[in-house]
Amino acid sequence: MNYARMAAACLLATASASTAYAAPQNFPGAPGALTLSGKCAKLVVGKVDASKGCEPELASVTLMNGTVTLILSAGGKMLGFQGDGTKIKPASEGNVSMPLSLVVTGAGQKMTGQVKVTGSCTMGNPYSGKSVVIECTAKSTDTAFTGSFRTNGKAPKQK
Repeated sequence: MNYARMAAACLLATASASTAYAAPQNFPGAPGALTLSGKCAKLVVGKVDASKGCEPELASVTLMNGTVTLILSAGGKMLGFQGDGTKIKPASEGNVSMPLSLVVTGAGQKMTGQVKVTGSCTMGNPYSGKSVVIECTAKSTDTAFTGSFRTNGKAPKQK
């Protein structure tokens, strides 16, 4: 089991939102966890660039209250971009944008920290059958966070 899946399981368990659901027609969708396969193009925290070791999966965890966390992992560590999925708005080129409020960090199967941020994730619909980009940028008072992931265009795996 890779770190993105473990993080998704950990976040999901702590929020008591582990309900099975059919694949929704919009992303990130109903409460639950899923993983998207593809290529992690960029994963940067401050001046540390972990893009080379970034895993080829992105985990998405949606809680009952609408909170969405998009999780990338590299070298045994996780970085989750967390925002309010109820505030997703249309963006350019058929994409949507979700405002971010936290970046959560973790190692192994444990979430180890959280940082208040401002920023957003812009994403296409991975259910469309074609490759889309999910891009997140956030800033805290002293650090910038960037994650970019290109899906492989295949249906997500439900967890």
